[in-house]
Amino acid sequence: MAEKTLTKPVEDEVVAAGAEEAEPKKAKPVKKKKNRRSLSHGHVHVLATFNNTIVTVTDEKGNVIASSSAGSAGFRGSKKGTAYAAQVAAEKAIETAKTFGLSKADVFVKGIGLGRDAAVRTLVAQRIEVDTIKDITGTPHGGVRPRKAKRN
Repeated sequence: MAEKTLTKPVEDEVVAAGAEEAEPKKAKPVKKKKNRRSLSHGHVHVLATFNNTIVTVTDEKGNVIASSSAGSAGFRGSKKGTAYAAQVAAEKAIETAKTFGLSKADVFVKGIGLGRDAAVRTLVAQRIEVDTIKDITGTPHGGVRPRKAKRN
C-alpha cells in the first residue's frame, strides 16, 4: 500500500497588522474661500396660511438667500397663524438677508392667512424699500368635480 501524506496548501504570506508599507502623505487641497454673495435687489415670498406663515427671501434668479417661518420662530399650535408670529418670522428672514446687502425687494404674497399684511409691514419697518407687491394666490377656475346624480 502506498502511503498517503496530507499536506496543507501553502497560504500567502500574511502581513502583520501595522507592518504595511507607509504611503506617502498627500498634500491637503487648498480650500477656496466662498464668495460672499451681495445683492441689493431681491424677492420676498410670503406664504400666509391659516396655520403658519413662511417668509422666503431670494435673489432675482430665485436662489434662496434666507427663509423663516412662524414655527421656526418658536410659535406652536394655533399661535403660528397669528399676525404677530408672521411679523417675527419676517424680521428673522430680513435680518439674515440684510447681511447679504438687501435693500430693495419685490414682494410676492400667497395665501389668505392673517400674516399677509403683517409680513409686508415688517419689511417697511426694517427699512427695506418695497418696489412692488404682487398677490399670487391661486384662484380656482372650473371648481371641483360635481357629485354624481342621485338614482331613483
